[in-house]
Amino acid sequence: MSGRGMDPRFMQELKQKNNIVEVIGSYIALDRKGGNYWACCPFHHEKTPSFAVNESEQFYHCFGCGVSGDVVRFVQEIESTDFPGAVRILAARAKIPVPESDFDSEKAAALKRKRDTLVKILLDTARFYLSNLYGGRAEAHLEYISRRKLAPTTVKKFGLGASLDFYSLPEYLTGKGYSRADLLDSGVLTEAKNGRLIDSQGGRLIFPIINAFDEVVAFGGRLLEKSDFAKYKNTKETLVFNKSKTLYNINLLKKLKRTKPISEVIVVEGYMDTISLYQAGFENVVASMGTSLTKDQARLVKRYSENVLISYDGDFAGQKADLRGLEILKDENLNVHVVPLPDGLDPDDVAKQGAAAYQACLDAAMPLIDYKLHALEGKYDLKKSEDKRNFLAEALKVVRTAESESEKEDLLKKLRDKTEISYQSLERDLNNLPVEKQLEIAVPPPSEAGTDKYKKAARFILAAKLFSAPYAENYTLDGIEFEDNVHKIIARYIGSCEKNAEKVRPSELFEILDEDCPEFNEILDLNYGDKLSGEIAERFFSDSVKTLEREKIGEKIREYTKLFSEERDTEKRKEIARKINEYTKLLK
Repeated sequence: MSGRGMDPRFMQELKQKNNIVEVIGSYIALDRKGGNYWACCPFHHEKTPSFAVNESEQFYHCFGCGVSGDVVRFVQEIESTDFPGAVRILAARAKIPVPESDFDSEKAAALKRKRDTLVKILLDTARFYLSNLYGGRAEAHLEYISRRKLAPTTVKKFGLGASLDFYSLPEYLTGKGYSRADLLDSGVLTEAKNGRLIDSQGGRLIFPIINAFDEVVAFGGRLLEKSDFAKYKNTKETLVFNKSKTLYNINLLKKLKRTKPISEVIVVEGYMDTISLYQAGFENVVASMGTSLTKDQARLVKRYSENVLISYDGDFAGQKADLRGLEILKDENLNVHVVPLPDGLDPDDVAKQGAAAYQACLDAAMPLIDYKLHALEGKYDLKKSEDKRNFLAEALKVVRTAESESEKEDLLKKLRDKTEISYQSLERDLNNLPVEKQLEIAVPPPSEAGTDKYKKAARFILAAKLFSAPYAENYTLDGIEFEDNVHKIIARYIGSCEKNAEKVRPSELFEILDEDCPEFNEILDLNYGDKLSGEIAERFFSDSVKTLEREKIGEKIREYTKLFSEERDTEKRKEIARKINEYTKLLK
């Protein structure tokens, strides 16, 4: 078996030198219980550990959210990278080279070369901008930095630089031998109307955007003076930069996590907010770079903490907040609070007043549901009767979404205090809210082989074979015609191992099956606890075999019954009827 076209010998060595317990244990704390290691799942919010790591078989499985995989897949998910990226991380950890011939197709190899070239261009560009800042011609940039009270150590930490004009960078990069196509594809240069290459950030203060692997992937630039042009500008999206999947300062947040647990992540809008808060001692900060939060960004945050503090501009709260973005965080099971700031101030402004001033804002952070009510309040003048009624109509819908009765009670009391309407009246109106019509989804009826009983039997048989249950040792899968495609793949794998006298290793199936495979997760569930051991399990295995055999017979009966209804020849109908009777007897 090989991982996505890679040399099987290399993949075997890679996994042998990267014990899954050691690798996962470097990201999260594992607690050994029985034959497995357990932890709270790093991919969803939970208070009771349901994330299990099987050291003997070298795979993990979460009983809460259903994720599972081998060591490569874990690194893919935790580092938010692709398969080649995970392999490179593990290879570097094990200090083994990745064979040049791997990632094997010409297309993949060309893509890798292209990516490597773009990353090199971006790194050279970052160094060029940095040299400009202290080259004696960046007085305006340094004056701006001084005005924003950024310490030299902070400037160095974030790699700030200066673009002095539109033409120096193109000259520098072309002089290093890069092709015009690669320079344009990197996003650092653009083409003027006359066809000349120009610096896409010409004249701006430069903020390198660095990914979780310490690679420069893009740049943000800020104008130094007021202009009709946008104050901030990012380089375009490229092969190495996807804005919706990137958070500014994620590289330093990752380093922070390696030194200590991160209880919460502060999310701000922009570069200066991030840098000022970091300088003030709030190192657990990232920025969405002025965009609405995306699902990918939410999942990226979740890798570092389940608690999120949204800290946008002071005039943002209650007026311009993108509730959709906040709901995305909530949908990812993150615990979301919104940080109130004084009107007209942003986190950068408050941070300059001192760490204590910003900490006071953090201490006043409100849960998302409270913030929703706060946002609604900003839309209405509660001194006006009509506005008050409209506010309550919307506010009660928010209250209804509360997760507990105690939370609803607390929110109703807050509404009572704001509107001077009795608690009893509010409670009555809440209970009388019309039930919102739920979306109806038409689900096609399952096939005979897709019934719950059949699937449970098939899963149990495959699990017993995968994990070498003694009662399944002498049973072969040759006589079973699995209907589910995942079951077919697993059965073929088991059959191949048995034919070649090889050990069945469930972890190898992660290299064969699709990354998102809920059906395989259902089978893995059966390996935990005593589900596959004891007399009861043995009897269930026998019953499961009978269930599949009966299903096979039933399928034959259905086939012959259909033929019987279509056949007009009397003799042939008699022969078909005889077959139906034979199979029917087998069911008794």
